[in-house]
Amino acid sequence: MTQRVLIIATNGFEQSELLDPRKALEDAGFETVLASPEEGEIKGWKDKDWGDTVKVDMAVGDVVPDEYDALLLPGGQMNPDILRMDETVIALVSEIFRAGKPVAAICHGPWLLAEADLVRNRTVTSWPSIRTDLRNAGAEVVDQEVVIDGNLITTRKPDDIPAFSDALIAALQEQSETV
Repeated sequence: MTQRVLIIATNGFEQSELLDPRKALEDAGFETVLASPEEGEIKGWKDKDWGDTVKVDMAVGDVVPDEYDALLLPGGQMNPDILRMDETVIALVSEIFRAGKPVAAICHGPWLLAEADLVRNRTVTSWPSIRTDLRNAGAEVVDQEVVIDGNLITTRKPDDIPAFSDALIAALQEQSETV
């Protein structure tokens, strides 16, 4: 059975941080499902302006966490700032993480991990402007391309997407070998 990766995003997601890892996952044979508090389509952010729209597959309220093998949290400044105020989103992030499944967050995406209290005593990386928030939430923050701490995978910025995508794919492959 094909492994499924849940992606949670809303308007203002950094376009490359959703589309590029999603393409890498699909090219590697994984199914991706985009969930959002918004219905229909959500609009990306690209080069300091609004980017393309992406079709939403389902509402976050309809997500059954057991149906997914991993979670991808794209960044952008607006996207995770909006999502971290959504109790349903935070509950999903927490449930998937606590089930031991890979949770991968890029750029500002780790804000959601801090909101769900998942970075305490963990090593993570992120976009520089949220590193103090992560430290205040109990994380050890480092400046590295990709950081893997247990089932948590974090990265700093769009330039890191190839290594980030490779780390998530490797975690999914390892997970399928142990099932």
